[in-house]
Amino acid sequence: MPLKLNEREYRAMPVMLPTESKRLDSDYYVEGAASTMGTPYELYEYDGIKYYEMIEPNAFQSADMSDVIMQYDHEGRVLARQRNGTLIVEPQGSQLFVAADLSKSNAAKDLYNDIKAGLVDKMSFAFVVSEDEYDKNTHTRIIKRIKKVYDVSAVSIPANASTDISARSYAEGRYEAERLEQMERRKQILKLKIKMEEIK
Repeated sequence: MPLKLNEREYRAMPVMLPTESKRLDSDYYVEGAASTMGTPYELYEYDGIKYYEMIEPNAFQSADMSDVIMQYDHEGRVLARQRNGTLIVEPQGSQLFVAADLSKSNAAKDLYNDIKAGLVDKMSFAFVVSEDEYDKNTHTRIIKRIKKVYDVSAVSIPANASTDISARSYAEGRYEAERLEQMERRKQILKLKIKMEEIK
């Protein structure tokens, strides 16, 4: 079953790091990019075909990011939150910038130490798409508008099950649609050939 609009999706991004230049006043400060924009990235390979995705630079413009939370692997306790001023999530140039103060709980401090030690260095974000289109020539899904961002997470393995399931679902749906389209085209060509033979 292909992925539908308004279903929650997850995407992994490469890095979450402690840094010296801080947007929040905290000894447990980390920042990173939860998403890239304007550049296609490989979403999934299915049946020998590589499928890509690109988030347009303005896709987050009207997104609901009113109370994004930060978690570990998209589950469990809240480690930082926009509403209490411990999390910043905002589009910045070609990325969705994230900064977090991980000082407010022991679990958050533990995550900070894991990030600082290089044990956890990847990010992911959970979101819902309200508008997209598909380029058949390049096998690229273009996300034009994101409806809501639910959370940004530090993740242990960026290609988590949720990412794989949503990506595979989308790729399989596109592959099946393209296969049916090719079959229909072949049928039409065959009908045309039969008509041409009858005319002769």
